[in-house]
Amino acid sequence: MTNEKHSFLSQQIIEDACEWAIMHGVAFRQADNTARHCPFSIAPMTMEREVYDHLRKVTPLITKLISHVSEDHDFLQASLGDMAKADPFFGCLMALHQQAHGDINNSPARQPLLLMRTDFMDDRHHGAKVIEFNGIAAGMGPFGQRATEFHAFMQSQWPQTYQNWLEDSAAVPAENQGLEQLAYAIATSARRIQEEFNIQGKPTFLMVVQKNEDNVYDQHLLEVELQKLGLRTVRRTFDQLSTQLSTGDNQRLILDGVGAIDVVYLRAGYQYSDYWAPELNESICCHTLSQTRLFIEQHNVAVNATISQQLATSKSMQMLLTMMPAEDYARWGLSLDEAQLVKSVLAEMKPVNTDTIGWFNTQANKHKWVLKNQGEGGGHCVFGEDISDKLSQISPEEYDAWALMQRLYPHERETPTIAVRDVEQTVVGDLVSEIGLFTAYFNGEPMTELDGYAGYLIRSKPASENEGGIHSGKGILDSLTLVG
Repeated sequence: MTNEKHSFLSQQIIEDACEWAIMHGVAFRQADNTARHCPFSIAPMTMEREVYDHLRKVTPLITKLISHVSEDHDFLQASLGDMAKADPFFGCLMALHQQAHGDINNSPARQPLLLMRTDFMDDRHHGAKVIEFNGIAAGMGPFGQRATEFHAFMQSQWPQTYQNWLEDSAAVPAENQGLEQLAYAIATSARRIQEEFNIQGKPTFLMVVQKNEDNVYDQHLLEVELQKLGLRTVRRTFDQLSTQLSTGDNQRLILDGVGAIDVVYLRAGYQYSDYWAPELNESICCHTLSQTRLFIEQHNVAVNATISQQLATSKSMQMLLTMMPAEDYARWGLSLDEAQLVKSVLAEMKPVNTDTIGWFNTQANKHKWVLKNQGEGGGHCVFGEDISDKLSQISPEEYDAWALMQRLYPHERETPTIAVRDVEQTVVGDLVSEIGLFTAYFNGEPMTELDGYAGYLIRSKPASENEGGIHSGKGILDSLTLVG
């Protein structure tokens, strides 16, 4: 390895890279309304083309499966009841789901638009396996595409630097249209809704957001892309929507001061705080704002994520689908071959109960497992020896909110890389990566120009760190090159 590999980059290159990131919206908003660039790697990771092709093939099938599971309302109620009792937030979602779908003669008018990110790690021994399904607020597709574009910029502007830090000089960048394909899927769905009402003009896209959120530029990149495709875009919190929505003719959803809405995209709604409005002084937490979500679903509008989709992409459903024989997937329209492809990427999972706790404490290799609850985003996993401590603290009533999952140990990058955070560089020698593949289905049908596939997001982190989120952990934005 050359000495140059170990040397830091010039400040000129770092500033150039950081300014590119800010200029292209790859940033987080600060409390004082300034922006700071996302942390990123200076050169992409490498994956065997065969592994990538397998993930490209299987991920749309996972989305097909989840799409059909999410519309199997009896199955959701029957299979997730215990989890809903153990996790108050999911209990609230299940109650909303029952409200929406409990009346056989009156199903909700919404049309399901499933924008999903399925996250994988390429384990050293077991191959690429699913970490989790993300069916609500499955963002950062725009950042995924921008990371690919950033590395193309580095290759063009600073070719020597790019080559020095590239894992394999023969590696070819993997195409990534995450931003464009998600926008295409949303715009196509919006026009389908609009056509049902025989209306001309710009379709309208409503993004439901969190108040004072810092991850806004990723959202705005998607909005700008939608505007290019002829859509009008608006942003509101659940709190605002609770007083601004009404019903038009033929179950049309109307937003005050804007008019009819064609697509609702939730970048909020995956945690209690998104529904909490202290000034409402409610006797039941979050009732008003969660009813606003239900109200949206009672209208003829494309929705991502529906309450059903959020339930169908939960960790408990992931565990049920993992433990189920492949033959059972036929219920949701998958052939045995398709089912076995899906099963090939599902990592082993076990429910938490008295038997598994006894087994874990006496027989298991504790470092081969991770304990997860139903939470979205970073900070919801327990590792190694800490698992026994956590299991001893969980009451039996809470067991069904948790699951044990095979821990994945991905390949470490063969060469060091430079991570850039807050305009400062660090050499990282043990980088590992997580790949999230985006897919888009509308009413159960693939909705992109790539047969349902819609690009990828790569997040890398030091192997010694457990939390790999760009936003909430030690992760850095990355992109993908292919070899072989």
